[in-house]
Amino acid sequence: MKMKRLFVLTVAFLCCGIVCVQAAGDEKNGHAYFTKAQLPNMANILPAPPEFESARFVADQSQYLWGKLMRLDEARCAQAQRDAVYSMETIIQEFGGIFGLEITKEDTPEIYSILQDVCASCDSIYSDAKAYFNRMRPYTYYNEGTIVPEKEEKHRYEGSYPSGHTVLGWTSALLLADINTSPKAMEGLLARGYEFGQSRVIAGYHWQSDVDAGRMAGSVLYQLIRNHERFIEQLAKARAEFAEKTGTNMVNAPSAAPRGGNAQIYRIDGTPVSESTKGVVIANGQKRVRK
Repeated sequence: MKMKRLFVLTVAFLCCGIVCVQAAGDEKNGHAYFTKAQLPNMANILPAPPEFESARFVADQSQYLWGKLMRLDEARCAQAQRDAVYSMETIIQEFGGIFGLEITKEDTPEIYSILQDVCASCDSIYSDAKAYFNRMRPYTYYNEGTIVPEKEEKHRYEGSYPSGHTVLGWTSALLLADINTSPKAMEGLLARGYEFGQSRVIAGYHWQSDVDAGRMAGSVLYQLIRNHERFIEQLAKARAEFAEKTGTNMVNAPSAAPRGGNAQIYRIDGTPVSESTKGVVIANGQKRVRK
């Protein structure tokens, strides 16, 4: 009886552990591509943040003052306040117009799903580095208010280096520019991704070097994601969905990473097909009609 009880408890403990692992990978209702253990530790990649009162810190102080001046611009201040909401919904709202297609779960399920999974992957790339460097935030350093006062106590003693919001904004911009690859859209998306990070300086929550490090962390993460097999399949479907919804040929789109060196061909719904398939297909990122 004791052995049976021990077995039941052991199974229950293991199941709880499995649930916890799955929950960590299912953040924001998405499925992260990697666990934290599978990702590089950005604390071993990023340089240490500038020490307070060092010569390098002067640049951060200068940008903090720039951020305060930018708050006088009502439109830019409002944008920084919107960008302060860390969520996929913010990304959709702020990037959707530039992307060229409204992103919804119902109308663009493939694009919505890949964005969801990329957003779910962001936390794991920067959390260890934040804890390791444990850098004081600018509003705490100066004992001043921010333009998002309701979040001040929550983040007051949380490390600011690198900026997590910047990782989210920059990585999302890279993804959306990988789906709509027209030069004009890419310019707009990456510029907005850059401004998403600068919003953290304007808000008073991050030093400029925090934001710069966040962009680097986002680039590292996206490079890893882009080689993930599930992502490769999702990206092909997302591109096909974008082409169908917008009626574009995506002539500038690079193909998703091929398997075995062969070009991949997909139906409009993203299903892989053979070279002999007839009808409307996506081949090398281009919409074609095969007869």
